[in-house]
Amino acid sequence: MASMSGIRGGSGRRIGAVAVAFLFSGGAAFAMDDFWNLTFGPPGGGGNSSHVTEREMLKELERNPPPGFPTLSPANVAATKAAIARYERIVAAGGWNMVPDALVKPGEDHFAIVELRDRLIVSGELSADAAGSEALDGTLVEALKAYQSTNGLTPNGRLDKPTVAALNVSAEDRLKQLKVNLKRLGELTQVVKPQRKYVIVNIPAAQVEAVALNKVITRHTGVVGKVDRPTPILRSSITEMNFNPVWRLPPTVIQKDLIPQGREMQAKGENVLIKTGIEAYSNGKKVDPESIDWSSSAVKSYAYRQPPGKDNPLGFVKINFANSDSVYMHDSPSEGLFGRNFRAASSGCIRVHNVERLAYWLLGQNDGWDQDKIAHMKETGERKDVRLATPVPLHFVYITAWATEDGAIQFRRDLYNRDGVAEIATSY
Repeated sequence: MASMSGIRGGSGRRIGAVAVAFLFSGGAAFAMDDFWNLTFGPPGGGGNSSHVTEREMLKELERNPPPGFPTLSPANVAATKAAIARYERIVAAGGWNMVPDALVKPGEDHFAIVELRDRLIVSGELSADAAGSEALDGTLVEALKAYQSTNGLTPNGRLDKPTVAALNVSAEDRLKQLKVNLKRLGELTQVVKPQRKYVIVNIPAAQVEAVALNKVITRHTGVVGKVDRPTPILRSSITEMNFNPVWRLPPTVIQKDLIPQGREMQAKGENVLIKTGIEAYSNGKKVDPESIDWSSSAVKSYAYRQPPGKDNPLGFVKINFANSDSVYMHDSPSEGLFGRNFRAASSGCIRVHNVERLAYWLLGQNDGWDQDKIAHMKETGERKDVRLATPVPLHFVYITAWATEDGAIQFRRDLYNRDGVAEIATSY
């Protein structure tokens, strides 16, 4: 793993190697460089870089984003106000033209590239003297990658459908998003204590930040709730880790997933519980899966749970915090979704990539919980619940537009359509 001096934030700005005392046991300082050198992550690392394809590199970037700046930094309020002033000038000047729907790869020519150049000149990724050409050349590719990075898109340097859709969100709607989110940022920065450690989940970005002393210590790709099963906005504190947990199926999953699947498989002569290893209980007693009639009303009254194991959807660790929505954060045995750009696929809980790193950071004040101990829990499958020595504040937030102290303006999908803007801003 590279040191922090070689890691760039979401804006492309290099982040210095800063020693951070983030309240580990004994109050000892712990260098960010040391933290980034930890060996957590899927086995095999990046492999031989000469054999890594561009697609694999982009997937790896989706799975392991650079730290960047904290979303809830107090400095972002002033930066977002400056962004609003800038976008007010853009709107007053007439905004930007639509970019034609096209698929153009680096090095190719297409008439849509002329409009793409004009569009990026208006929003500032490209200089005014770069107008005119139909070629998606090197300079334009880099400008397009910069735009994609600050708009939550995979920075592939291609003009593709998601990028066209994001480009074609109007300047008026982007200005509205900035204003709506300035209010959210103002409220949230009043409750977040930047001098302390905390965790935030930015739902539209589908990312998790572990923050200490107003620095992002580690940023994680997440999977958030589907549009019809949204992740709630909440404020709580992380208090407990469940290693190799039992999955107790929540009512939404039972009603919308398990029972329909049980009925479908029963019609084929199959049994969903036997196939998945899920167990059904009635009044605390285990029900014989072969005796269950999935078309009966009785299946709605059962409790369902899945023991720890490689197929358990919680993976090897579950992160608990008090809330009224029965949601939690957890590992996942499925790596596929973490490499995608659109990651709204859960029933409301948050799946966290490379959760070992987050678990280690959260347990920093618990004696004996070093990276070897956490690796041991994963390897052995040992069942254990651990209370955090010091609870860590947690915020699930909905921030779709903000600016950071380096001047970068960030936009994300209005995933749950809460900004009051055009549908195109929700669906790319």
